[in-house]
Amino acid sequence: MARVSSRRYIAAAALATSVGIGAASIPFAASAAPLPTFPVGAPSYTVDVNTPAAAPGYIYYSNGVSAAALVPGAGRALAGIPATAPANIVVDKSGREVWRYTPPAGQDVSNFRTQTYQGKRVLTWWQGDTVGGHGSGTDYIADEHGTVFETLDAGGDSTDVHEFRLTPDGRALITSYREIDADLSAIGGPANGKMFDTVASVVDVASKRVLMRWSAAEHVPLTDTTAPGKLPGSDAYDPYHMNSIALDPQGNLVISMRDTSTIYDVDIHTGAIKWQLGGKNSSFELGPGVEFAFQHDAEFADPDTLRLFNNNSSGFETKGLSSVQWIHLDQATHRATLVRNQTHPDNLVAFAMGDAQPVPNGNTLVGWGMAPHISEFTPSGEMVYDARLPLGTYRAFPADWAPGH
Repeated sequence: MARVSSRRYIAAAALATSVGIGAASIPFAASAAPLPTFPVGAPSYTVDVNTPAAAPGYIYYSNGVSAAALVPGAGRALAGIPATAPANIVVDKSGREVWRYTPPAGQDVSNFRTQTYQGKRVLTWWQGDTVGGHGSGTDYIADEHGTVFETLDAGGDSTDVHEFRLTPDGRALITSYREIDADLSAIGGPANGKMFDTVASVVDVASKRVLMRWSAAEHVPLTDTTAPGKLPGSDAYDPYHMNSIALDPQGNLVISMRDTSTIYDVDIHTGAIKWQLGGKNSSFELGPGVEFAFQHDAEFADPDTLRLFNNNSSGFETKGLSSVQWIHLDQATHRATLVRNQTHPDNLVAFAMGDAQPVPNGNTLVGWGMAPHISEFTPSGEMVYDARLPLGTYRAFPADWAPGH
């Protein structure tokens, strides 16, 4: 397991001092073992590996929100530093920046990507404030030149940073967070406490009508949490922490919750949980190697294979290296089998964020979250592209086009 040297922690303290953050605010301790990867990378987007086997095209990512989400006060401080200021950025594979959107002062952006709406290619992102590990803002849809023509909320609720996914039939899958009163004694909290309920909404984009709203607090027992407690900068408990919503092959919702270390398949009509993978109450028998925790970005790679970004670390607890896992789900036998586990050659441990996206040539693009790398791997596991960022990015997306190109 890679360890972080004292010299790198001195560098962390220097960075913290430069932006007005106390060294104690860094969400892991120098004495912990194994340690998450140091969350500060290169001074600018730096490509270290780019072989002919890497796909041509562009990479979309967001700058700035990573620090704001995890270290209280960091976002405002980092906003004044060009390399870490909030922005939506497109680079070509050489690392040359070809497009940038900077939000108004005081706002963050995240989850910047290309999608399709009403048969046309669009740019989408989340924009707003980040606090306590989640967001309070608005989802944006812009044309291919970057002109915004639609904004969405979650039926009157602010949208969260984690998910804004458009479906082919004009719906949007959106995460949102609500602070509610709750009896938290079952997880060691107060009987009259406060917690975040995390909600998945299905919204018709054209009419902005909410077609479905699914509450974690109404469907998942508190005692299923694997991370009871509070995130930095928040006074409320966060026992669920929904961080991705996708569709399964039947059109139901696939929901990832970091703080239960579980993937849920939810009936889109009734809200019933059809099955769950991982965590304390898995519906599947987990085969050798099917071990993940604090994961992000769960999506079906094919009708029987789920792909997810396995953080394996919360920053406070680390179980091993971060990786991308492909897991075959046998619905008849209720058995989950590991197909592939892709780690980074530098043994990265991302204590937050991260994603994995398919590339048309069969490769996989991986955003390593708070371990500030973006990489591309062939189906055989060869790393054919790797870049370092100043800070991490929530997700990274491949594309064959860029605004204005």
